[in-house]
Amino acid sequence: MDILIVLLIVAAAMLLFATEVLSMDVVAIIILCALAVAGLVTPEEAVSGFSNPATITVAAMFVLSAGLNSTGALAAVGQRLILHGKSETSLLILVMLLTALVSPFINNTAAVAVLLPLVLSAAASRKIPNSKLLIPLSFASQFGGVCTLIGTSTNLLVSSISEQSGHGSFGMFDFTKLGLVMVAAGLVYFLTVGRWLLPSRREGELVATYGLGEYITELRVLPNSRLIGKTVIDAQLGESHDITVLEILRGDHKIWSPLYDPLHAGDILLVRGFVKDLFKLKNSVGLEIEPQFKLQDKRLGGEDMELVEALVPPRSTLIGRTLRGLDFHWRYKAIVLAIHRRGQVLRKKLVETRLRPGDALLLLGRKKEVEPLRRDANLVLLEPRRDVTLNRRKAPLALLIVVLVVVMAALKILPIAAAALIGCVAMVLTRCLRPDDVYRSVDWRVIVLLAGVIPLGLALEKSGAAHLVVTQVLSLVGDSGPMVMLVTLYIMTAVLTEFISNNAAAVLLAPVAISAADTLGVDAKPFLIAVTFAASTSFATPVGYQTNTMVYTAGGYKFTDFLKVGLPLIVIFCVLSTIFIPRFWPFHP
Repeated sequence: MDILIVLLIVAAAMLLFATEVLSMDVVAIIILCALAVAGLVTPEEAVSGFSNPATITVAAMFVLSAGLNSTGALAAVGQRLILHGKSETSLLILVMLLTALVSPFINNTAAVAVLLPLVLSAAASRKIPNSKLLIPLSFASQFGGVCTLIGTSTNLLVSSISEQSGHGSFGMFDFTKLGLVMVAAGLVYFLTVGRWLLPSRREGELVATYGLGEYITELRVLPNSRLIGKTVIDAQLGESHDITVLEILRGDHKIWSPLYDPLHAGDILLVRGFVKDLFKLKNSVGLEIEPQFKLQDKRLGGEDMELVEALVPPRSTLIGRTLRGLDFHWRYKAIVLAIHRRGQVLRKKLVETRLRPGDALLLLGRKKEVEPLRRDANLVLLEPRRDVTLNRRKAPLALLIVVLVVVMAALKILPIAAAALIGCVAMVLTRCLRPDDVYRSVDWRVIVLLAGVIPLGLALEKSGAAHLVVTQVLSLVGDSGPMVMLVTLYIMTAVLTEFISNNAAAVLLAPVAISAADTLGVDAKPFLIAVTFAASTSFATPVGYQTNTMVYTAGGYKFTDFLKVGLPLIVIFCVLSTIFIPRFWPFHP
């Protein structure tokens, strides 16, 4: 009976993760509660995920990454290297090598968030399509991240599961040998076959990209208009007509974001709205459309205004909230003109649209108000900072702290969780980070996800469900030995992680890997390594891994682009894993 209940919980969890009906952290808490209510884990085991060394270490690594980023170390180095690439080939090599170099020690999403604007700038200056560089950027962060224990949360999670099951934990650089093989293979792939599979889509002006010309226009206030003397707020244009007044042009004077300025006859209103709403409005209140109006980036921007794109990163606190609920205009002093989401441009009822990870917002605001947006962790501006500088006093300290954490963990002077926590304290004491920044830097959704799914792994093992899955798999593949099981586990994990969280996939398959090793009488580490690498390298969909979601819109990609480029790479990694895992981690040590 316990096995059936666990399998039902697993099936429900997979469905919820894949459909994204609920956020992943909410699903994780539901899993935890279901396991506790069903009596599949003890109360202590139900909350053990919050105190698990993997969960603590992942939270600490977010803080250490933030310390490096706040000092400008990564941005300054990235700018000097990436912006010096002369050709498409040299730029591709620099982007991938730099990303693969930093991602083993910095959170993948943080690394991509810093490097993404630099790559876009370099591509624009060399007239290289963004689509030729951004998938390689995302993929390099993934196969670079698997090179160390702290490179991804999945590595830490599987290591913790292995230790709890009595098979020992992994060391800081145990993954490095196979990781370097994957980095080399990925680089060769994109310099040969991969570069031809990448699409070549050139981005036009932002106005054209977002299709704004059809629904942003100028309206002149006629002498007999009943809007004369009323403010925009009084006229209720937004509530009654879904119209937003962006600016009033009164002679040579411009009034930005006018809400409380009475309208005069002859005023020209720059407005946003659907064509049918604009015509309905002009006929009902006495306005006329300016026939000579033609919208361009510089027309919208002007000397005082700036038109920019901002990405909603995976750990943004804006996710799941509406622009109205956020009071976005007052919070960021900018107007959202449109939202680009997975190949579609959203323009209707934007204030009621709930933001999702990877959404690209087209913002219009004053130039002096745009710069503070770059320092907000909830948005990633898709253009480089003009003042990327290295804090020469703090950057060496932040770098030294991270190096010491790695050394202490690698030499086993301290457990990785303890070393990472000491590093966080050092970041605050040296003022590389403020205490408030520590809390903001942690992706609490990931932490809750880990804490919620870790008990699921325990339940799979305790109930015998993992052993049942192994028995069924062996009945299908036959008694073909550990090599076939290794390939089977890799493929199962690779497929699963394209549809649900990579951490959830690892938690589900790690107990199966351990049970398979026990059944076959071999060492569990080869199977666990296969699960780890397959879960940490999700290439076939834009939703399988957070960095893929980040570059999806910025690169102008389609869903099929990831499948076309990523599927061959998954096959290559699977073949390489089959060859090298038994050599580096023998089945019979």
